[in-house]
Amino acid sequence: MTRLDQLFARCRAENRAALIGYLPVGFPSYDDSVAAMLAMVEGGVDAVEVGVPYTDPGMDGPVIQVAVDAALRAGTRVAQVFDAVRAVSQQAPTVVMGYWNPVEKYGPARFAKDLKAAGGSGAITPDLIPEEAGPWLDAARDEDLDPVFLVAPSSTDARISVVGRTNRGFVYAASTMGVTGTRDTVSNRAEELVARTRKLTALPVCVGLGVSNGQQAAEVAAYADGVIVGSAFVRALQDGGVDAVRVLSQDLAAGVRRR
Repeated sequence: MTRLDQLFARCRAENRAALIGYLPVGFPSYDDSVAAMLAMVEGGVDAVEVGVPYTDPGMDGPVIQVAVDAALRAGTRVAQVFDAVRAVSQQAPTVVMGYWNPVEKYGPARFAKDLKAAGGSGAITPDLIPEEAGPWLDAARDEDLDPVFLVAPSSTDARISVVGRTNRGFVYAASTMGVTGTRDTVSNRAEELVARTRKLTALPVCVGLGVSNGQQAAEVAAYADGVIVGSAFVRALQDGGVDAVRVLSQDLAAGVRRR
């Protein structure tokens, strides 16, 4: 049983959803990004997505794009991603979230080995599909890491089935089509997507894209196994620093617990 398996088992026992928070490494600096990730955990986040900065973040909205660009301009490198994982994974299960190109360039086997050595639990690769992920799946299996692929409202049942059979840890359900970003409301298609996915896999289903406050977290936690928050944390760090990240985490954690 992996750390992610243990996390979702614990959350089920507590009759609540898990709270998963994302921040990119290197924004506004490496030290501040790690401090903010740890503040998320202190505030109540159950697992952390450590973002891998990439030069072409086509699936990310403007908030994350600005942060990632700043991280790259500051000289952030993949090696620092593993440093961040090493620091954060001592406090909570930690996965990396990133596009396939940096992993492929680094070398899938080497990336998996270094991620495991740092204490990482797995990787979310939003622009990679299982049928084209052979080298990564092999590397993840060799290092006992959890590969996580995405489903979306447009996904067919056949696509969801493939993801459900291939993933470990959980299934990432993108609540809406389009790029990441906070929204006034979370797409009402998210609940339908979770229901469809649960019919086709026994893995926990976690909803991401759009959640920005405790009330929205509570709404999603009512039907999903996990609530994923990214842009709201990046904006909080941008506008109010590490303390603002901690406060937001507390609000979101209260939300998933009051569902």
